[in-house]
Amino acid sequence: MSRRCELTGKGVLVGHNVSHANNKTKRVYRPNLQEVSLASEALGLDVKLRISMSALRSVDRIGGIDAYLLKARDTVLSDRALKLKRMIAKKVATKAAA
Repeated sequence: MSRRCELTGKGVLVGHNVSHANNKTKRVYRPNLQEVSLASEALGLDVKLRISMSALRSVDRIGGIDAYLLKARDTVLSDRALKLKRMIAKKVATKAAA
């Protein structure tokens, strides 16, 4: 399992620890990823995704996983999230047509 957010694509960054004497040692900055279950209103089911906590705040602010995925660019989404986005878009389109 990779250390990458399924919604934002946020991943591991590399940098330096810098001491008071200005010695530099390599370090890794990892995103705060959590396994979260989000409720999709359009599909009527819960979806488990591994996302960063900043992405979770964005999902809450925008108004749920359905609205977030419909606004998100396809290039940053994981394969699972992209499949979910297509399912939601299809369901919303059928509800709008009816």
